[in-house]
Amino acid sequence: MNIEPPDSPRPALEPAPKNSRSKMRQPFLLALALACGVLLGANPFRPSDQNPDLTARGYLKFKEILSYVDRDYVDSVNAEELSDYAISRMLERLDPHSVFIPAKQQQQASSFLQSDYDGIGVEFNLFRDTVTVVAPLSDGPAEHAGLQPGDRILAVNGQRVSGVHTTTEQMFGKLRGPRGSAVLLQVLRRGQARPLNVQVTRNRISNSSVDVAYMVDNQTGYIKVSRFASGTYDEFKSALGDLRRQGLARLVLDLRGNPGGYLDRATKMADEFIGGTKKIVYTDGKGDQYDTQTFSRVVGEFEEGALVVLVDEGSASAAEVLAGALQDHDRALLVGRRTFGKGLVQQPIALNDGSELRLTIARYYTPSGRSIQKSYRGGLAQYEQDLQNRQRHGEFFHADSIHFADSLRYRTAHGRTVYGGGGIMPDVFVPRDTTAHSAYYTRLQSLNLVREYALTYYQEHKAELDGLRFEQFNQTFRINDVQLQQLAAKAAHDGVPQNAADMRRSAALLRNQLKALIARSAYGKSAYYQVLNQEDLEMQQALRAIQEPGTTAMLGLLGK
Repeated sequence: MNIEPPDSPRPALEPAPKNSRSKMRQPFLLALALACGVLLGANPFRPSDQNPDLTARGYLKFKEILSYVDRDYVDSVNAEELSDYAISRMLERLDPHSVFIPAKQQQQASSFLQSDYDGIGVEFNLFRDTVTVVAPLSDGPAEHAGLQPGDRILAVNGQRVSGVHTTTEQMFGKLRGPRGSAVLLQVLRRGQARPLNVQVTRNRISNSSVDVAYMVDNQTGYIKVSRFASGTYDEFKSALGDLRRQGLARLVLDLRGNPGGYLDRATKMADEFIGGTKKIVYTDGKGDQYDTQTFSRVVGEFEEGALVVLVDEGSASAAEVLAGALQDHDRALLVGRRTFGKGLVQQPIALNDGSELRLTIARYYTPSGRSIQKSYRGGLAQYEQDLQNRQRHGEFFHADSIHFADSLRYRTAHGRTVYGGGGIMPDVFVPRDTTAHSAYYTRLQSLNLVREYALTYYQEHKAELDGLRFEQFNQTFRINDVQLQQLAAKAAHDGVPQNAADMRRSAALLRNQLKALIARSAYGKSAYYQVLNQEDLEMQQALRAIQEPGTTAMLGLLGK
């Protein structure tokens, strides 16, 4: 869910937080990327007949050692935990994306690719160990029960959750449950002296992967896709059709921070943009068992018209398949930074105890023949440090710090040069903007003080905000110096000493974030994105590119 301002803590949306546009989100994105890239439609597992004797000897050796440890080791051991650990370490020798998921973690791992869940439908955050409602989801059980932005949840079914170091994951567990079941919340509301008891009946909640779709102007649309889950293609088709009815003639598709998901959802989306019968992606595995080729085959919704795709180092797997296909066919201009470089295909294999093996069975290749996967020859530890190394080497800030071997040169359909070797390099590089970041700013974000101030401001000014249309708010509302000083004073009260120099450095960024967060509470998620995107460098570069016919025509991007 919910793209957040740079470096800001992400609000939690039951049952699992989605990705954000945070500039320091590498560990989170890597964890998601490791779980994605799923080839839909897993085939039954068949053991290899290439080395049956070696496989049998290895199995018997492991079984014998585990039996000795379980029977004779000086202390009691959990043989199942040891087995899980051994399996995980074995898979690390293969590649970074073959993983074993124990049964107790399987449901949580799979929820990322689900498009709905059973719960109450509320977005919340933790402010100083207090669970605070950011927004009830529109038309969801929490909204119907009367929950409001700013409500503080003190207890769930009589169990205290405020001031007891409750984690986001623990709150997910308390709020989720079978549809039709009830959960009793004790809520403290602003302006009321005593807590309220609110009973919410759980229901099926849409877990959208198309975060937002809106018209930037009377011709240009914007769609943000956060992952490729089971319902992503249908959500995208609905959003695209709605924008077409509003006059869409050119589109900015935002894949930043998208860690991938189901391959077929990404290829079906590509088919909406690519006309004729053209290759979208192919996979190559051991022998020909997992070799596939996917072609465009339907008359798409947007095969003509200017298209710009936003990508960054958080765009991975299926997102890279989509971006690479559009670039190779010269159908879109890619803007941003080099993508993650995850081009291995995992097949999910359900095991008898409820655990799951996600085994790499093939590699992705773009239509021109580029491998998306970056090297992992240095081992898992080095692989996991790749994004940090990119930042350290200056790749996020200077395009000329990125070097490709001539042997990895490929050509697009119109003869442009592109490179393989890991990730998709955009056509227009936009450096990461950290000029407004400071240690003081980071402290404000890490303690959730920016979001808390915005929510408090909304509560105090709800009546006047309700009297404004979003268009009026967007044109006239501005965070002034007095409000920034109020934020600083509140932060000082909470243990963050004021820093005038850092505040001046971060002022423009904080003004934009506060305005966007207030708009989120007052007018909804679309308003939040519209405010943020006005100051987003990559978005503004995309709009400049898409509005310059010479640029798109030069690249053959007008539906040729």
